[in-house]
Amino acid sequence: MTELLAVITITLLAVISPGPDFAMVTRNSLMLSRRSGVLTALGIGLGVLVHVTYTLVGVGVLIQHSLWLFNLIKWVGAAYLIYVGAKMLRARSGGISPDKAVVPLSDLTALRTGFLTNALNPKTTVFIVSLFMQVVGSETPLNVQIGYGAFISLAHMAWFSLVALFFSSGAVREKLLAIRHWIDRTFGALLMCFGILLAVTGGSR
Repeated sequence: MTELLAVITITLLAVISPGPDFAMVTRNSLMLSRRSGVLTALGIGLGVLVHVTYTLVGVGVLIQHSLWLFNLIKWVGAAYLIYVGAKMLRARSGGISPDKAVVPLSDLTALRTGFLTNALNPKTTVFIVSLFMQVVGSETPLNVQIGYGAFISLAHMAWFSLVALFFSSGAVREKLLAIRHWIDRTFGALLMCFGILLAVTGGSR
């Protein structure tokens, strides 16, 4: 029971902490559509399963003890965030009316955006590997560990879906769509900052 409470508490604290996932869901919900935001959130949850899977099969131990492998993951993730952020920074200026502002991503693209944002995020790597290596006991049955992984994934989906629903509400969007390009640029700058910080952070985990 103590282990379960620890997993739940740590997961909830990690999920609600600001980061690239939050920035991406907020941007897609606010600038594109509620559907795009929710699908981005679902993609993030699927990305979590990547980290859970390689941790359960033992690759997480290798990542934890291999500095070059961790740095490779970190640089790939940083490059992706910088690339996406740079695209947002090129947003065109000029106000846009609400009825013309919604140009949603395809369902697959929105899902893939969330998936890659999380799957390539080394901070999630550290969180998942540390949780399973330090909090979950080695004697914990595999089916229980899989259950923990499913809970972590669902917690991400639930939280970021709520974020998507909030930022896609009519009252919020109507007030901000007139300055859409500045919001796009702001989120682009944030993602680039996340990427740069990841790239320059030392090799310690």
